[in-house]
Amino acid sequence: MNSKTISKLFQKIFNSRFSALFSVLGLYLVLSFLIRLGFLLGSAKDVDFSPFYILRAFFTGFFFDLTVVHFLLLLYAIYLSIFPKRWIGSLMDTSFTYFYLTVIFIVIYFSLLAEIPFWEEFEVRFNFIAVDYLIYTYEVVENIHQTYPLPIIAAVLVGLVVSTFFCFKKLNIFRNTFSDKISFRSRLLYGIPVVVFTVVLGSIMKNKQADFSNNLVINELGKNGAFSFLSAYESNELDYETFYPKLPEKEVYTVLKDHLLQANQKFTSKRYDDISRSTIGQHERKPNIIVIAIESFSADFLKAFGNKDHLTPNYDQLSEESIFFTNLYATGTRTVRGMEALTLSVPPTPGNSIVRRPDNQNLFSVSTIVKAKNYQPYFIYGGDGYFDNMNNFFGGQGFDIVDRNRGNPLSDEIKTKRFAIKDNEVSFENAWGICDEDLYRQSVKYADKSFNEKKPFFQFVMTTSNHKPFTFPNGKIDLPQGDRNAAVKYTDYALGKFIQSAKAKPWFTNTVFVIVADHCASSAGKWEINIAKHHIPAIIYSLPKQNPEKINRLTSQIDLMPTLFGYLGWNYNTSLYGKDINQTKIGEERAFIGNYRTLGLLQNNLFTQIDDRARVKQFTVSGTEQSLSEVNFKDNDLISETIAYYQSASERFKNGKMKAK
Repeated sequence: MNSKTISKLFQKIFNSRFSALFSVLGLYLVLSFLIRLGFLLGSAKDVDFSPFYILRAFFTGFFFDLTVVHFLLLLYAIYLSIFPKRWIGSLMDTSFTYFYLTVIFIVIYFSLLAEIPFWEEFEVRFNFIAVDYLIYTYEVVENIHQTYPLPIIAAVLVGLVVSTFFCFKKLNIFRNTFSDKISFRSRLLYGIPVVVFTVVLGSIMKNKQADFSNNLVINELGKNGAFSFLSAYESNELDYETFYPKLPEKEVYTVLKDHLLQANQKFTSKRYDDISRSTIGQHERKPNIIVIAIESFSADFLKAFGNKDHLTPNYDQLSEESIFFTNLYATGTRTVRGMEALTLSVPPTPGNSIVRRPDNQNLFSVSTIVKAKNYQPYFIYGGDGYFDNMNNFFGGQGFDIVDRNRGNPLSDEIKTKRFAIKDNEVSFENAWGICDEDLYRQSVKYADKSFNEKKPFFQFVMTTSNHKPFTFPNGKIDLPQGDRNAAVKYTDYALGKFIQSAKAKPWFTNTVFVIVADHCASSAGKWEINIAKHHIPAIIYSLPKQNPEKINRLTSQIDLMPTLFGYLGWNYNTSLYGKDINQTKIGEERAFIGNYRTLGLLQNNLFTQIDDRARVKQFTVSGTEQSLSEVNFKDNDLISETIAYYQSASERFKNGKMKAK
């Protein structure tokens, strides 16, 4: 087909009844290309500039764009095909066309504009995070309102829609749409291909087709935000059995049990799939325990890891007086993953965190262990714990709940107590909850309550100030609001005030503080899993009869609480996957790292990765950036260990084997 023929074909298409439809189609493809190009240039530092990969990403992305725009225009194509010829150009026809296209333009411009801040924060297309956020409209709408100028955004959106209609009118696109009274048969020649393309593309295009390289940015460039959003909605929970590499079940548990058992433990059951162990400690102590999970607190905010901005003077000082974990890695990239790791001590199973899944009550957890020691656990959160299903999860493990309580009730099967944070106890609040200072006052309040009742207490305190929109009370620090560094500095300021307040309390000398991040501030970068973006700090502060020390050995977030129990000399039964790092043999240290679909095990500078296409890859890890280089050889023992951990964790939750006995 020569250029003259193509030119005639385009003239025929754009001078027809279907001119508006094909104009919208072309506009969407051009805008999507420009968005993709902008993302490429904006993330150039994280891109492997292979011409083949970049061309493939744009080629793949074009077909995803084509799929989305066909779905958007399907109803309009059917309408144009069947609408009676004699009414073409009538008021009914023009009204429907303008209404439909107005809706389509709003969807197109809003989705494309919304991708920009999402990419800036996560450096990926819309994914399960965007899906999850739709459920919690109050927090999300308030966060958007407090972070971005909504009137300006609305004005820009309206301006874009009006400008598009103006351009279409100037180009005579609507004149052709309302004047070309071609026959029903001729209209079918245009409409049927659109319908067929929609069905075919919708059947064959899968989001996984864009995951063809080891470079995260390249893979994400090859996707379409709207298509990725729908894919995430459909597969918000991934079944390990269906998608991931597997081993025979008995082999899985043989490998798992061989790696779980430590020198001071023995199995309590002869069942091949029972991982229950008894743990023998010495000189058992039972101090109060306050676990503080700090929102988005990356290791590289600290002086100890090279930061020169003096953002965390209080944490820096505390780390010198504590047991300081310098080589610890978060399991995931979201708060619910940190909660899962710290309470269930389990590798990050694919799909949704267990915190957000149904039937997650009465699991064997840290709460099971501390309640057996007569502690009453509290979950203290400055927002509404309805968000991300946190209240039902913690309540289901026996925690009493302290939260903002905006009227979202606990599930009927949750029998624990719930205490509301009152308005007169709040000095500052944003979309995600009360400021950290107010939150820590709640911790002190309920510590006082437990002390007066002569009950040992265990608190899980979840902060929120280090989260967009990065707002906090005025006059506290010397940095302006709305900036990540400022939020980090305020978070540290509030922590310092809390420790000072706690020191004045009679329960302080018998209280241990575990202060750890839930996850890093960001996880984007060159590789699908960026190990350096999972590096988080953790300290155990005020541990009686224990000198400060640094633990430089590789440690997983799931190991933190078992390690604490080891320091306390506890005798206890456990079904946790976490291990006491001080009981772990040299060379057997490992960390679990995942990002919803891709899971991995880091051990001895070798990262073993599995994904939902049943692929297994191994990488060497090197340098301060912990860069990944894929290797051709395979360490089969590490592959078996990786699969055993993740397959068993998924199977045990799915089949109810994680339930506390």
